Amino acid sequence: METPYPKPISPAETRIGWIGIGIMGAAMASHLLSAGYSLTIYARTPSKASSLQSQGAHITDSPQELARRCDVVFTMVGNPQDVKQIVLETNGVLSTLNPGAVLVDHTTSSPSLAREIYASARKKGCWSIDAPVSGGDIGAREGKLAIFAGGESSVVEWLKPLFDLMGRVTYMGEAGCGQSCKIGNQIMVGANLMGLSEGFVFAEKAGLDLRKYMEAVRGGSAGSMAMELFGGRMIRRDFKPGGFAEYMVKDMGLGVDVVKEDDDGKVVVLPGAALGKQMFSAMVANGDGKLGTQGLITVVERINGK
Repeated sequence: METPYPKPISPAETRIGWIGIGIMGAAMASHLLSAGYSLTIYARTPSKASSLQSQGAHITDSPQELARRCDVVFTMVGNPQDVKQIVLETNGVLSTLNPGAVLVDHTTSSPSLAREIYASARKKGCWSIDAPVSGGDIGAREGKLAIFAGGESSVVEWLKPLFDLMGRVTYMGEAGCGQSCKIGNQIMVGANLMGLSEGFVFAEKAGLDLRKYMEAVRGGSAGSMAMELFGGRMIRRDFKPGGFAEYMVKDMGLGVDVVKEDDDGKVVVLPGAALGKQMFSAMVANGDGKLGTQGLITVVERINGK
């Protein structure tokens, strides 16, 4: 097989693999199919791939077989342990990935794991990019995700035709920097969701019409992208997940609990993020971990007796 990188990417020649077809992964993969790329999928539950199959995707029965067939492999799974299993274990993607092929991990994971995967890939003559995303289900469907990329800048540039189908990529630096950027992003998102939740609960207790309240404040300093994405959903009691609340516990924990990693002493005291993690943990404890992150308002309501 010809070495994929740095041969230019094209729908006619570049073979793409995708692992992880949840709420966001399936939408992201569909953009590649719509652009004419050959796409092979590995899914633990093959029936979930039926809509992508109807668009022309192929199904394979193992990560190893997928890697063997593909020039670029994307992963978009749940947790760092899932990434480690699918990529690094004996029967993982890297065991059969061809020299010159590129692995792109869109999962929100740990910077240290991203660096470990990068080192393992380079030993095999392959490349890896950590490229977590922000924008939720809407951003995934509309191809407007923010993509934070870490690894070799030239490889990120090579991948840009694919990234452009899913959103806007920003190169953040060496391996792990994409994940660090996403952790910072989630710390800010969590703080915004706490502010929205408490603001709405306060306004309702004060007897305000919540729609009028949001309209009044959205143009000032209280306005935010989080309000635009989630404010209306909170008011409508629409807690359908664009991203699961339980994942925010993981995401914010990656920042709060970074002391657990061998991360060269890069530990920051983050009291707001620690509280945010606690609040999302309460949501999970209430049985609402599979709701969308905007469901955080239910925790504030419970505290206030609703």
